[in-house]
Amino acid sequence: MPSWQARILETYLRIKNRLGDQSGRLDVAKERDDVESMAGMFKPIGPIERSPVTASGVPAEWITPRDVRPGRTILYLHGGSFNAGSIVSHRPLAGNVAIACQARALLIDYRLAPEHPFPAGLDDTVAAYEWLLAQGVAPAQLVVAGDSAGGTLTLALLIHLRDRQRPLPAAAVCLSPAPDLSSSSGFMSSTCKEDCMLDQRKERTAVDIYLRGADACAPLASPYYADLRGLPPLLIQVGSKEMLCPDCQHFAEKAKAAGVDVTLEVWPDMQHEWQFAASIMPEGRQAIARVGEFVERALGRPSTNPHE
Repeated sequence: MPSWQARILETYLRIKNRLGDQSGRLDVAKERDDVESMAGMFKPIGPIERSPVTASGVPAEWITPRDVRPGRTILYLHGGSFNAGSIVSHRPLAGNVAIACQARALLIDYRLAPEHPFPAGLDDTVAAYEWLLAQGVAPAQLVVAGDSAGGTLTLALLIHLRDRQRPLPAAAVCLSPAPDLSSSSGFMSSTCKEDCMLDQRKERTAVDIYLRGADACAPLASPYYADLRGLPPLLIQVGSKEMLCPDCQHFAEKAKAAGVDVTLEVWPDMQHEWQFAASIMPEGRQAIARVGEFVERALGRPSTNPHE
């Protein structure tokens, strides 16, 4: 049974949706404002220091918690349906992941649709990753993590690196990713009515303006359609009430069949990106702690990266 905090937050979201625009029309400017204001409700679970930086032309910020293991680094990719989200909105979530992993995190402001459609966001992600390597970050101490659209970009980055025989990170963490952007994806799943965070109609429009005519089944757009062999260990967390839950399950099954070490966690009764609410919800704190445990195990393993 979900905590009383989780029940209150879900009730708030349902009331907010009921009182809001029911047309299903995507207003990108409004979505961006909503993401920023919603994120403002949550705080880091511990002290963090932040420092702006530019990573090969990509605006970014170093987030450093109080306790950091030497050399341990996270490249963090924010969510927002590829058209919203920022360093400011996702600083609490990236900070909490950094705290749990005892690592410094590089949170980037990749370019967003519709102004910059696919593959601009992925290009920025690749640039930031290569910048980290050029700064001397060891792949064996590097983890890529992302939520929602950022989780999708995380998977796409791994495929890009693998295909180009570039050094792979030690592991990757995907919080509520969307691995399949095609018309057959979970946007049409039976959990759509339970999801009070994502609107099926808006998300379909978000995908359209992100892809802008690109093939939705291209592996770097929808990682589900890629050859998944040779990817590093993956942690995928998804809530049982998310419309993306079936897609995450299908992706995990395909990745396991390809020999990837996948840990799939389906959290009962949780909404999209419940990890964001770690400062007020025990389930959020527990999920973030599981991320830390996964990263600790992954970084303690001997490297199996043939390109390192």
